[in-house]
Amino acid sequence: MDRCLQKEIVDSRVQSGQLIAEALRTLDNKISTVVSASAIGWYGADVSGHPAFVETDPADAQFLGETCRLWEAAITPVASMGRRLVIPRIGIVLAKDGGALAEFKKPLQFRVAGVLGNGRQMVSWIHIHDLCRMIIYTLYEPSVNGVYNAVAPHPVSNEALTLTLAKAMHGKAFIKMNVPEFVLKTMMGERSVEVLKSTNVSAHKIQSAGFTFQFPTIEKALQDLAGK
Repeated sequence: MDRCLQKEIVDSRVQSGQLIAEALRTLDNKISTVVSASAIGWYGADVSGHPAFVETDPADAQFLGETCRLWEAAITPVASMGRRLVIPRIGIVLAKDGGALAEFKKPLQFRVAGVLGNGRQMVSWIHIHDLCRMIIYTLYEPSVNGVYNAVAPHPVSNEALTLTLAKAMHGKAFIKMNVPEFVLKTMMGERSVEVLKSTNVSAHKIQSAGFTFQFPTIEKALQDLAGK
C-alpha cells in the first residue's frame, strides 16, 4: 500500500480521536459515555492452533494492527477524564447495500460462487443490524466498559460464507469456483493478503455482558440480507 495512503488512513483515525478527547477535556459538557470504533484488524492473522482472538490479545505488528493500536490510543485519554469509554472492535459488516457483502455478490450475478484461495480462512462477521444494536446497548448499559469484539458468535470459513450466500440467492443453481491464491495476488497485489487472511475472533465478552444477537449464524444473517 502506498505510504501516503497509509498515512492518510492512520491520520483520519488518530486525529479524530485526539480531537474528541481534547474537546471533552477543554469544553463544558455533560457527556458521560464515549463509544469509539476500532476494528478486528487489531489481531492480524490466525496462527495454527491459536484459539479465537480475545480482547486482551496484543495488537498485530503489521500495518492494520498498528493502525488500530494508534486509533485506540488516541481516544484512551477519555477514560481518565471520568467518562465511560467503550471501544467496539468491528468485524466484517454484512449489509444489503455496499460493504463486504456487495463484493461477495458480484460473481454471483453470473451464478458463480467464487471461493477465495483454499476457502479455509475464517471470516469474523457481523450483521449490520446487530452492530447497530450493540452500539446502542453499550451506550445505555453502564456495566459495559472497555474493549469488546463486535463480531457474531459463529465465525465461518470463506467457503462457508460464499456457499451460504449462493444458496440464499440462487438455491442450488450456481457453480462453485475456487480462485487460486496466485490469481488473487496478481489481480490485487498486497491487498490480497487481507482477503486470504484468517481471523477467528471471539464474541464471548459482549455476550457475557448481556448482549444477545438477533443474527448469530451466517445462515440466518444471509437469509435476511440476500434471501429470495
